[in-house]
Amino acid sequence: MKNELKPIRSEKDYEKSLAEVERLWGAKSGTPEGDRLDVLATLIDAYEARHYPMDPPDPIEAIKFRMDQQGLTRKDLEPIIGTRTRVAEVLNRKRGLSISMIRRLHDRLGTGFPFIAEFRRAKQKRTWIRFLKSFRGNVSADIAAQADMTR
Repeated sequence: MKNELKPIRSEKDYEKSLAEVERLWGAKSGTPEGDRLDVLATLIDAYEARHYPMDPPDPIEAIKFRMDQQGLTRKDLEPIIGTRTRVAEVLNRKRGLSISMIRRLHDRLGTGFPFIAEFRRAKQKRTWIRFLKSFRGNVSADIAAQADMTR
């Protein structure tokens, strides 16, 4: 079979796989192209985990970045995190984020926060392909379940 899928063993295989993912991006789930895209994404994810490990982003820095992006103040976080004191404690790293805080951050500040729950529970580090998969409708449910954002 000409287009047979094989494990990614080299940088050249990796580059070819990335190019094919780019070509297949947007393919409908359940079609041969969509199935191929899902398998390629899984192979790329495994290769990246071995060859390009990434440290998780810092949740507090992510919150501050999102605040800056949206022009928010600490006062704007009070309905999400709690009292003024609690917001200060969280942003000054004196108090950790609870799961309910994480969910509210995700719901109210946008899609930049699904990763926090995953890192909060010390799960696997995400690579770019996991991030992309989490925004692709036909595989987002299993990624969201990994991040505990659907419960």
